[in-house]
Amino acid sequence: IERRRDHRAFGAAALKPAARLRRREPAADGQWPDSIPPLLQRIYAARGATCIEQAQPKLAQLLPPDGMLGLDRATELLAAAIADDRHILVVGDFDCDGATACAVGVRGLRMLGAKRVSHAVPNRIVHGYGLSPALVDELARLQPDLLVTVDHGIACHAGIDAARARGWQVLVTDHHLPGETLPPADAIVDPNQPGDAFPSKMLAGVGVMFYVLLALRRRLREAGAFGAGHNGPDLSQLLDLVAVGTVADLVPLDANNRALVAAGLRRLRAGQGGAGLRALIEVAQRDYRRLTAADIGYALAPRLNAAGRLEDMALGIECLLTENPAQAREIASTLNDINAERRAVQQQMTDEAERAFARVAFDPAAAPLAPCLFDPDWHPGVVGLVASRLKEKFA
Repeated sequence: IERRRDHRAFGAAALKPAARLRRREPAADGQWPDSIPPLLQRIYAARGATCIEQAQPKLAQLLPPDGMLGLDRATELLAAAIADDRHILVVGDFDCDGATACAVGVRGLRMLGAKRVSHAVPNRIVHGYGLSPALVDELARLQPDLLVTVDHGIACHAGIDAARARGWQVLVTDHHLPGETLPPADAIVDPNQPGDAFPSKMLAGVGVMFYVLLALRRRLREAGAFGAGHNGPDLSQLLDLVAVGTVADLVPLDANNRALVAAGLRRLRAGQGGAGLRALIEVAQRDYRRLTAADIGYALAPRLNAAGRLEDMALGIECLLTENPAQAREIASTLNDINAERRAVQQQMTDEAERAFARVAFDPAAAPLAPCLFDPDWHPGVVGLVASRLKEKFA
């Protein structure tokens, strides 16, 4: 969309763009079976797929971990911690990607033989984002030996400094872009860090953690940890969580992410998802047999995210970790109630913001380039959603 703006006036009317839709050039013609209709071929081509293998990738086509910088050191730390029965603390984030990544880390490490694995997550209002010094101070009572950050850490310099000052090792797994310098962690796995050769840079945080587990399983297998003739646990059992976190984080569905999501959806549609996700599907009144990525994005993810916005994402992670169906249904019902509250708070704040916006007297000669609204009573966990709604309406 091309946008033009009249800078001689400023206000709601002037903010609305004059838009002209431009047709995106599709990918070059590819090889398609006759079973794929021409319209679907064009849709796939517009998404960069030129063959059925790219449009509907199988799990067997998943990129191997080779080339992901930092994996050797990361798996060395994890393998040593498992062998020495050290306390591994997985530190999540307060969104859906961070929650699913945390659950994948905890469940996957336990599957691979770790006996002392626990988890923690910052509170948005109390600790702020990521591994902060305040969160490190609170985690000291848990006496961890190795911290594993998921979906954050690449920008948490101060928190990692504080953790290492206490004698803890820190493994960062993240997918966000790094700053000018990398944090002083013992190991960093982030496909977007300088020098990383992994072909796909689109992994969500949960996808990065899944790849760390794949590499760890290979290391343990080569060391004979599973016994002769045994390949180790079936990590595909975690793909329901990987699919939910990947879709919820809105990362581009390149062929690799598409393979992960498709495999996770197959598990969910077969009723093989974890107890927590099955309970969330039920409370959202979706049919698990026909579950789609849209159901994840508009039904499951908001109920998990609501915990991190209004309450504590620890509740959402607990839902994803429990194997007790009755407990899962109870937690899912609570998450559903929190999400209903979140919608009500968001609507009230949006109405107040729109009224405030309408009262602004725009002076074309002195108006700022962007209006800024503030109310000390607005909930910090919801204000970003309200800002997004206003942008869609007025920008």
